[in-house]
Amino acid sequence: MASVARFLLNSPLIVLALASCAHAEQRAMIWPERLQAGDTIMFVAPAGDLDKERMMLAEERLIERGYKIKYRDDLFSKDGYLAGSDSRRAEELMQAFRDPEVKAIFPGTGGYGTMRMLDLLDYEVIRANPKILIGFSDITALHAAINRKAGLITWHSPNPQWGLGGEVKIEQWERNYLTKFSEKYFFAAVEAAEQNRPRPLSYTIEIPEGVPRPMLVGTGTARGRLTGGNLSLVAALEGTPYALDTQDAILLIEDVREAPYRIDRMLRQLKLAGKLDNLRGAILGQFTKSSDREDNDEEDPWFLVNGVLRQYFEPLGIPVLMNYPVGHHVMNATLPLGGQVEISADTGRVRILGDE
Repeated sequence: MASVARFLLNSPLIVLALASCAHAEQRAMIWPERLQAGDTIMFVAPAGDLDKERMMLAEERLIERGYKIKYRDDLFSKDGYLAGSDSRRAEELMQAFRDPEVKAIFPGTGGYGTMRMLDLLDYEVIRANPKILIGFSDITALHAAINRKAGLITWHSPNPQWGLGGEVKIEQWERNYLTKFSEKYFFAAVEAAEQNRPRPLSYTIEIPEGVPRPMLVGTGTARGRLTGGNLSLVAALEGTPYALDTQDAILLIEDVREAPYRIDRMLRQLKLAGKLDNLRGAILGQFTKSSDREDNDEEDPWFLVNGVLRQYFEPLGIPVLMNYPVGHHVMNATLPLGGQVEISADTGRVRILGDE
């Protein structure tokens, strides 16, 4: 049996197949072209079903900004807790990538279901037609698969239903949709120009007064490829062909409605899988609505969310930003998954390294 295995591994066809597979996931990452006035954005629904009122409000606001919006007649399909069948949702996304008129793809919301369609996508077509893809939460599965299989950089960001089409009424942040912080860095990421001036591809995210400031763990700076997103999805992808490659990367995680013990379990899964071993740094975003033990006011802080996060990340000896304004929060910074970033545990700043 061992001799047969050696023969197969030394076979030219097997060697070529393995080399092709490795090459497919080691290609240079592609930055998609950014939007300019007059470009077309396509709304898609790859996960949960959409709120029509919010989506139409997002459409209106993007049109006011100078963009054209398109979507299929079946955008508002509903199949249980999904926006239609797996095949419908996968076909819609591939149509958006194939359409030469479309410059950016905006999933309406996350929710549930993107993992169900990962094996229905054509990643070579996606790589051949690089476009802006945004979103957060369940869209993490798309980010991870497209980063890894297509080599396309995507944006962890607010989306039409929870951002562009939402309402924000929070004291000094009162806006009719995105907070000023979220708006600034969303359009800094996806737009090419502002008032006829080119936007830099590299820029630092500044956190103004009133926006959650990160807690700093460790010291120094780290540069690397950003990977991750919603922790529940990151953990669920382990053991699949779409699992994160965290070697020499900066890990981004966030979540909502996950109790400390469940966050602990997911982080232990990543640790046991070796995914925390060779990180250069980490951005730990907002973990909102996280406790399901509100009746226990005397709980050991070491086993609340921040305590659990510290248990896993402090011993790594790397720069870590905790409680960073990203995720299921009105302050949701837009970050490039698959792109190079620099983080500082001395200043709490994140720099996007688009052209450096």
